[in-house]
Formats: sequence, C-alpha cells, structure tokens
Amino acid sequence: MTNLNTLKPIINRVITGEKPGVSFEFFPPKTKEMEKTLWSSIDRLSNFSSNFVSVTYGAGGSTRERTHKTIKKIIENTDLTPAAHLTCVGASKLSVDEVASSYWDLGVRKIVALRGDPPEQSKKYAPHPEGYINAADLVKGIKGIADFDIFVACYPEMHTESKNFEDDLDNLKKKIDSGASHAISQLFFDDEIFLRWLEKVRASGISIPIIPGIMPITNFLSTVRFCKLCGASIPGWLKSLFNNLDEDQETRKLVGAVVAAEQCRRLQAEGILDFHFYTLNRADLTYAICHILGLTQNSNKK
Repeated sequence: MTNLNTLKPIINRVITGEKPGVSFEFFPPKTKEMEKTLWSSIDRLSNFSSNFVSVTYGAGGSTRERTHKTIKKIIENTDLTPAAHLTCVGASKLSVDEVASSYWDLGVRKIVALRGDPPEQSKKYAPHPEGYINAADLVKGIKGIADFDIFVACYPEMHTESKNFEDDLDNLKKKIDSGASHAISQLFFDDEIFLRWLEKVRASGISIPIIPGIMPITNFLSTVRFCKLCGASIPGWLKSLFNNLDEDQETRKLVGAVVAAEQCRRLQAEGILDFHFYTLNRADLTYAICHILGLTQNSNKK
C-alpha cells in the first residue's frame, strides 16, 4: 500500500493551494551560438523558483566535458540547484564512478541516473564489459560513492524494451530498491494514460515522488519522430491541432504552449503538484506555461 506519510506533504500542498513545483531540463551546447541560447534560456527561466535544473549527459560520456562545464557554470553563476544526468551505456564502472565523484566534489547533490541508449539506434543495448549492467545497478553504484539524491526514469507507456507492464514496473522497483528517491516520467500527451499508470504504480506499493515529464511542442514533426523512437503515443486530437502549421512557427508555438499548460492544469486537478519540463534549451514556451500556472517571478536572483 502507498505510504501515507509520503503523501502528507502532497495533501497539505493541495489543501493550502500551494503553487506547483517545477524543474527544467537542458542539454549541453555544441556551439557558441547554442551556448548563447542555452544561457539566455537559463537566465529567463531562473525568474521562477525551481526545484532543480537537470543537464543531460551523452552516451558513453560523449558530452562529459560539456555537461561538467555547464553544471559548474550553473553552480558558480546562479542560485539554481543542478541535477546532473549520468548514464552507464558504453562506459566502465571506473569511468562512471570518476564522473560521479567529480560531481560530488563540485557540489552536486542530485543525479539523474539513466542506463542510456546505444549511440547507434539500430543496435541493441549491451552493457560495457566492465560497466554497470543497467540503471538499477548504476543507482546502486552511485549511491555507494556518495549520498546523492537520485532520480530515475519511468515510463507511463512502458519502455520499448520491456516485455509487459509487470516487467516495466519490476524494473522501476529495482531502481528504487537500489537507492532512487524520485522518478521522472518520459514525455506523454494523454493525461489519462499517465493517471491510469500512476494508479497502478501506487497500487503496487511504490510511493516515491513521481514527476510527470512535460514537453512543450515547438516542432510537431520532430516530436512525432521522437515519439516513434521512445514509444510515446500522440492522440489524434493533438495531431489535428497542428494540421497545416508546418510553415507557421508562431502559431505552432502558441498552440504548443496552450496544450502543455492545459495538460498541467488537468494533472493539477488530479493532485499532481510537480512538473519537469523538457525545454530543448528554449525558454519561451516553458516560461509562458509557468506564468499560466500562476508561478511568480523570483526577485532574489544573483
């Protein structure tokens, strides 16, 4: 059964009408122009008090230096709380452990621990001969290095490699048993799918905070391609909203902001009080959504 002590803070937030908590995901930039866009976005979204901001990490450490640099700059130049992504695909335990230790020394206390996907999409995942086997094994290893607050991924529509719902749920339980304290969901666009899944998760005895991952749509065609890769469905009504807008960027952005804001509003009505935004390093839509959700600007920025 769900631990009622875990639910008390959530119930209290509902009763008091507290504003939702938010977190933002960014990826390390490849070029100077992309870096300029990233920091402009970080600066704008830092107007809102966030639970944390995460920075992604490429497979096999392909963005290791850029991720570390971005995290370091966030710590030195903002009041934001960083959560560094860390994957184990294509890397030895020694290499992963070194990264985790360097994050702790830098002052990072939150890690988003992910198995990661093979660099080549056509290839099936295989653990490094000297590496962590999967995400649960990675969580256990990281937890053995330092007392990180560890976030893991969860999948309302199942991971593409899971045999069935029970198999997917068992994998989530293993990650929690290894030391994960929070879970962030893969993007989804049908709230009913998420809520039905969450009900089953809670019924199984899992009580850790689960944060829905929200992706504001800026480019619908790119979103469709990504969803095919990760197994997320796109409702027919959502497709119809973006019909004939391929060449109309401004209208697409307006529609995308409204859709994501309404999604959050519906989830709020069901007691969901925290949201994780996949920003794609763009602040405009996420900023608008936070404003619609009633978040006030933070006047205590550095």
